[in-house]
Amino acid sequence: MKISVGTVQFGINYGVANKTGQVAISEIEHIITLCRDHGIDTLDTAAAYGDSEKRLGDVGVTDFKIITKLPIFDSSREDPKSWVENQVNDSLERLQVPGVHGFLFHNPDQLMSTTGESLYKSLLAHKESGLLQKIGVSIYSPEQLMQLDKNFEFDLVQAPFNIVDRRMLESGCFSTLKLNQVEIHVRSVFLQGLLLMPAVERHSYFQAWPKFWKIWDEWLSVSEISPLQVCLGFVFTVPEIDRIVIGVDSASQLEQIILSIPSESCDYPSNLSMDDKLLIEPFRWPRFCR
Repeated sequence: MKISVGTVQFGINYGVANKTGQVAISEIEHIITLCRDHGIDTLDTAAAYGDSEKRLGDVGVTDFKIITKLPIFDSSREDPKSWVENQVNDSLERLQVPGVHGFLFHNPDQLMSTTGESLYKSLLAHKESGLLQKIGVSIYSPEQLMQLDKNFEFDLVQAPFNIVDRRMLESGCFSTLKLNQVEIHVRSVFLQGLLLMPAVERHSYFQAWPKFWKIWDEWLSVSEISPLQVCLGFVFTVPEIDRIVIGVDSASQLEQIILSIPSESCDYPSNLSMDDKLLIEPFRWPRFCR
């Protein structure tokens, strides 16, 4: 199963379409059980996701491939080597696992700073010691990846990708990563839930793109396919993608997602692809829209 369960909601209240808040520990247990039942073997978390790592550790996830991420480094407090060592050990302790599948730099700026090389080498040392299988980075755009590729080698790259934001595919980054045997994980396949929301529930901020929404809403109406099926179906058509990171609020929501994975693809309109960063990059949205 290509799906990887994103656990940001396990630790904090997150997402423009999230109406339930932080997920209860009992619900996390149900979600993890459902993952096992359906062959979902990968969980995506981070030190920055509140107490997500600890709650996963409390539930027990030693049989999963865990992807976690480094928080932002404060160079005024500690040297890179000691800091990375503490962060890795702390994450493993919270998760209650002997090692993880992947450890990512949560923000590309970490690597572009003056301490970037030291941070990378420190994380690389932990890979060589066997505590983590892969080193990676979470990026926001193809341009960031191209800049980082000049100085660093990655085993895993996580990037935003959906039927609206196709930059990683159209730029050729997916093809290049696969040629270099890099594992590809994509996130934001529902654009933080925006693409699943009925038109009447979209915040007025998003009405700045009336032409796009007209195409989107009319095509959904004519094709008689749910937004969930469309978003999932589109990303499943891209063979380079190894895992599709999807955050969930409940076991029933995860079950609905699993049942909505199309058995066959359809023709998706090419004019749904957008490059306006004010729409496709959620961190640029006004705070009240996130």
